[in-house]
Amino acid sequence: MSGKTVTRADLSEAIYSEIRLSRSECSQIVESILSEISDALVSGEDVKLSSFGSFVVRQKNGRIGRNPKTGKEVPIEPRRVLAFRASHVLKEKINKLAGLSE
Repeated sequence: MSGKTVTRADLSEAIYSEIRLSRSECSQIVESILSEISDALVSGEDVKLSSFGSFVVRQKNGRIGRNPKTGKEVPIEPRRVLAFRASHVLKEKINKLAGLSE
C-alpha cells in the first residue's frame, strides 16, 4: 500500500489478509467504521483514534477575504472545518521511516 493513496478497497484487503473473513464482510467492516467516524464528525463530536490521531470539527467565523486575481473583497461565510492532528506515536513512526529520527 505504499507510494499511493490508500482506498477503502485497500483497507478491506488488509483486514481480509489479517483475519480471513470474507471480502464482503471486510468491506462491511470498513464501511461501518468510516460511517461511525463520519456520523460523529457531522454531529460535531471529536474523534480520537489512539496512537493515530484526532479529528476535530472547528467553527470558523465569517470574514472578509480578497480574490487574489482581481483584488476584490469577498465575504466568506461562517463554516465548520475538519482538522486532523496526528498523535505523537504516528509522528515518531513517520519520522523514523523517513530516517529523520535519532
